[in-house]
Amino acid sequence: MAESLRKIGKKVNVINLDRTPKKYRFLKPDDQISYFEEWGQDQKVFADLALVFDTNDSRLLPGFYEYLQAHVKKTVFIDHHPILKNGPPPPPDSIINTAAASTGEMAFDLIQSMGIKMDAVIARYLYTSIVFDTQLFRFIRNSPRSHEICAELLKHPINAIEIHRGLFGNQTPQKIAFLAKALNSIEYFLNGQIALLKIQKEDLQSHELETDESRDVIDMLMNIENLEVAILIREDSAQEFKVSLRSKGTYNLLSAAEKLGGGGHVFSAGAYVRGNYDILRSELLKHLISLFPKSE
Repeated sequence: MAESLRKIGKKVNVINLDRTPKKYRFLKPDDQISYFEEWGQDQKVFADLALVFDTNDSRLLPGFYEYLQAHVKKTVFIDHHPILKNGPPPPPDSIINTAAASTGEMAFDLIQSMGIKMDAVIARYLYTSIVFDTQLFRFIRNSPRSHEICAELLKHPINAIEIHRGLFGNQTPQKIAFLAKALNSIEYFLNGQIALLKIQKEDLQSHELETDESRDVIDMLMNIENLEVAILIREDSAQEFKVSLRSKGTYNLLSAAEKLGGGGHVFSAGAYVRGNYDILRSELLKHLISLFPKSE
């Protein structure tokens, strides 16, 4: 979106809360992105408009959302997640399209609606967004739209093989060793229909991995034949956890994430939680097991 707006003469700053995960570094993001967590107290950015992508929950922008309210005339969320029943409402004029399989699709449509000419640079970024968010088209919400957009983007010289390798293929020996250890610690419930896995911070550190690199684990769990629901609890620090929930399409997990103060999609949701691990584990299992029909 930034590249597109610059093509029509707009001045654009790209600001993220956190450092870019390793999988995206083939795009050389540090050449274009500044990071809010690294700003000094005197750093200021004033703007007419802030576009916030891939969330409609201002609680996921701690400190930064308050900064936007103080320094930007208007803030708009562009997102494909459902609006939470118990969360803060997105600001007026936000664009929320829950039928879209990815925010990349929404960005493509916005760029097209503004009449901005597509080029290889913009197409490469959009293709990267769509293929990762849909996990190589596994999660397209039974719509042809993801394929149609990417077919259009592939008319430009974007080197899709390089993008696929960067997102899914560059596993280090340390990462494989970590995955082997993690997958050996899965707990199963309801005859293998629910799987739970805890990832400890020290395991990531001992394998010299970044926090985001644990994301692959839950995607692997979802490949287990009889599994319906997967729970990944990642320890970020003492009594601070990132909970990720996945369903194969039968069980609604969004309500469980909302109970924890989080959100997401109906079948893919999560939350950041503070508290005791054993209590968190027990309450999550109790709620998720209750979703399943009682055995005779």
